[in-house]
Amino acid sequence: MEDLLDDFVAETRETLEAIAGEIVAWEAVPADRTRLDSIFRFVHTVKGSCGFLDLPRIEKLSHAAEDALAAVRAGLRVPDERLVSAVLAAIDRIAELVDAVEAGEEIAAENDADLILALSEPAAPAAKEEGPAAVAEARPAARASARSIRLPVELLDRMMSGVSDMVLARNELFRRLQEVAPGDGVEAAFERLSACVVEMREAITRTRMQRIDHLFTALPRLVRDVSAELGKTVTLEIEGGDVELDREMIEMIRDPLTHIVRNAIDHGIEAAAERIAAGKPAKGLLRVSARQSGNQILIEVIDDGRGIDGERLVEKALRLGVLTPDAAVGLTPAARAALIFKPGLSTADTVSAISGRGVGMDVVRANVERIGGVVDLDNRPGLGLRITLRVPLTLTIIPALTVDAGGHRFAIPRSAIEEIVRARSSTIRIEEVGGSVVARSRGRRLPVADLATIMGEAAPALIGQTLVVLKPAGSGIFALAVDSVHDHEELVVKPAAPAVMATGLYAGTTLPDNGRPMLLLDPAGLARAGGLSDGGEIVAEEPAAPAEAEATTPTFLFRDVDGALRGLRLSLVQRIEEVQATALTMAAGRLRLVKDGGSVPVVVCGTLPQASAFQVLRIGDGTSEVAYVIQSVVDIVPVGNAVAPAAHPGLIAGVVMVGDEPVELIDPFWLFAEAGEAFGRAAESPLCLLRGGDEDWMREILQPLLLQSGYRVAFASEAGAEEADLVIEGEGSTGAPPVARTPVVKLRNRPEGDRGSIYRYDRASLLSALNARPGR
Repeated sequence: MEDLLDDFVAETRETLEAIAGEIVAWEAVPADRTRLDSIFRFVHTVKGSCGFLDLPRIEKLSHAAEDALAAVRAGLRVPDERLVSAVLAAIDRIAELVDAVEAGEEIAAENDADLILALSEPAAPAAKEEGPAAVAEARPAARASARSIRLPVELLDRMMSGVSDMVLARNELFRRLQEVAPGDGVEAAFERLSACVVEMREAITRTRMQRIDHLFTALPRLVRDVSAELGKTVTLEIEGGDVELDREMIEMIRDPLTHIVRNAIDHGIEAAAERIAAGKPAKGLLRVSARQSGNQILIEVIDDGRGIDGERLVEKALRLGVLTPDAAVGLTPAARAALIFKPGLSTADTVSAISGRGVGMDVVRANVERIGGVVDLDNRPGLGLRITLRVPLTLTIIPALTVDAGGHRFAIPRSAIEEIVRARSSTIRIEEVGGSVVARSRGRRLPVADLATIMGEAAPALIGQTLVVLKPAGSGIFALAVDSVHDHEELVVKPAAPAVMATGLYAGTTLPDNGRPMLLLDPAGLARAGGLSDGGEIVAEEPAAPAEAEATTPTFLFRDVDGALRGLRLSLVQRIEEVQATALTMAAGRLRLVKDGGSVPVVVCGTLPQASAFQVLRIGDGTSEVAYVIQSVVDIVPVGNAVAPAAHPGLIAGVVMVGDEPVELIDPFWLFAEAGEAFGRAAESPLCLLRGGDEDWMREILQPLLLQSGYRVAFASEAGAEEADLVIEGEGSTGAPPVARTPVVKLRNRPEGDRGSIYRYDRASLLSALNARPGR
C-alpha cells in the first residue's frame, strides 16, 4: 500500500501544474473540447484512486470538480470565470493535500466545504464578460505516449557521476597516447572508445532531461492571477515547450522566470487606458519562448510594455548612493537599464504584494550565473523589454576555455566568452583612463581586469598578454588579461568547497585531462573583484566632440540585416518596433508590413533572415512611410555633414567615420522615391463623385481604380458630394451635376457607342480623362 501511495503522489504531482495551465487555456477558449476532456480525465482518475487509497478529502473535492465539469460537457453549465476559478481553487487544495499526504501532515478542513459549494453553485447562462485573462498559444501538438519507468534520483546522479569519471579517464588516456605516439591501430581503437563514451554520456544525460514545458505549464495560471489582481488584460504566448533541459536546471530557473513574468505584468505592461493613450492595443502581450542554440538553451521573456526607465533608475541609484555622480555621467542607455540588476533598485513607486521591494532582479541574475548562465537585456523604452536567459544544457559537463595566469591554470565557461584577442594586435590599442587600463577595439572601449592581479599574483606587463573578452550578464562587457590560452575542453564541473565559493570568484571545480584540480572562474565575480561595473556598459564611450565650425546631425545607427553598420537621420525615425514574421507578406509584387489594419512597404537590404520576429524602423517624411527591417539598434550619435559620396545613386548616400568605424548613410531621397507610399493626406486628395448607372459596379470595380489614382470617392447620396472636383456618370444617369462647371466623365456599358462617353472598361481612356482634370 505504501508503494501505491508513493506512486499516486508522484503521478498526481506531475500532472497538477500542467492541468492548471490547461484550465486557464480552456477558460479563454471554452469550446475547446479536447482540453475539457483532459481536465475531466484528471479529476476522474484522482477520484478513483482516492477511493482505493482511503483519501476521503481529496475524493470529495475531485468528485465535486468532476460533477461541475461533467455538467459543462453535457451543456448544462457555462465555463465562466467563476467556475474556472472554483476548479482552480479545488486543484490547489488537492495539491496541498497531496503534499500533506507525502509529509504525513494534517491540513485543517474548514475550507473544503466552501470549495465544494463554489463548484456546485449553478452558473448563470450568460455570455462571458471579457476580463483579465491569459491565452496560451502555439502549444505543441500532443505526442504519442512513450514507454517509461520510474528511477530514484540518487541512481541517476550515480550514473551521471560515473559517466563524468569516464570522460575524465578518456581525456587522460588521450594525453598519455599523445606522449607515446601510438600506431594507427591504437588511435583507431581510442576513437571507437571515445565515440562510445560520448554516446553513453549523451544517453545518460538524456535521463536527466525534461521538456521545458514542465517549467512553462505554470505560467498561464500565474499570468491569469497576477493580471486579474492588477486589473490588466494580458495575452500570453508560449513557444518552444518541447525543448529539453536538465531537470535540475529547470528547478533552478523556475523562481527567476516566475519573478521576470510577474515583473513584466506589474512594471512593464501598462494599464489599458495608458496603453490606448500611447497608441497600443488595450490588451498587453507577453511572449515566453525557449530554443536551443548550440550547447545553450535560450529562454526569452518579451513584453510590449513601457520598458525600463533608465533615467529614473539613475536618479534612484544616485539617491541611494548605489551610483556616484561621476559614474553616472556618460552612461549609455544599456548601462542605465542594467542598473536594474543592482541590489535595492526598483522603478516601482510603491511596494505591492507583487513587486516593488527592490529585490529580485539581482537575485535572478545571481541564480542564473550560479548555473553557468547569463542574463541579457534588450530595452526599448516605450515599446517593451526582452530578457534572455542563456543557460547551459546541463550542469555536470560544460564546454570551457583553459587559461594560465600568475603560474596557475583556470577554466572559463565558453558561454560567457565573446572573443579572444592579443593585446599587441594592430586592432587593439591599450590606454589608461583615470588610472584604469582600457582596451580600445573597433570603436568601443573595454575596461581591462588582470586575472593575475585579482588572484594576488605579480602581473607581467599587459602588452604581450592575451585578452579574453567576457560578457557575463546584461550588457556588461570587459576584457580579462591572461598569460596564455589553451584548448577548449569539455570539463566535468562539481561544486567547490564552501570557503572557495564564498570568495565569489569561482563557479565550481573541475578535473582536466592532466588530473590536476582546476577552478572554474565566475566572470561576473571577476568583474566585481576587478572594480568594474557588473552590469551594462562598464566604460561609456565618449563621443568625439565635433569641430566648432562643423555642423552635426543627430543620426540613428543600426546594424543592418546584411551585417553592415548604417545610419539614418534621427528626425526621420518615427519609432522602432518588433513585428512577427507573419506580419510581412508579399502583395502586389512587393514586401509589405500588414499591421493594425493597414500596410506599408518594407525595405530589406539583403536577404530577409529566417526568424520568428524582426526589428523594424518606421520611417516617415510627413506624407510617406516606409518600414525598414534591421538586425539591431546600435546608438544615436552626432554625425558631421562631410560625407564621402557613393559611386552610384541608390540606397547608400555615402560613408562617414564614427570613431574608428565607417558608417554607411541611408539616402532618404532615394528611399522615399523608390519605396515611399503616401499616407494620411486623404483629405487633400481630389474628390470624385460617382452617380447614376450600376452603383454596385461602381463601388466594387471602379472605386478601387480611383483610389489608386489618388482620388477620394463619394456617391450622390453621401454628405460632401457637392464639393466634388470631378463627376463620373454611369450609363442612364439623369439630371445636372450637383456643382456647376464641374468636369464630367460619362461612361457607357458597351464598347461601341456615343463618342462623348468612355467604355467603362477602357482603362487607358479613363485614366487619361482623370489626369486631364484641370489642376492636375
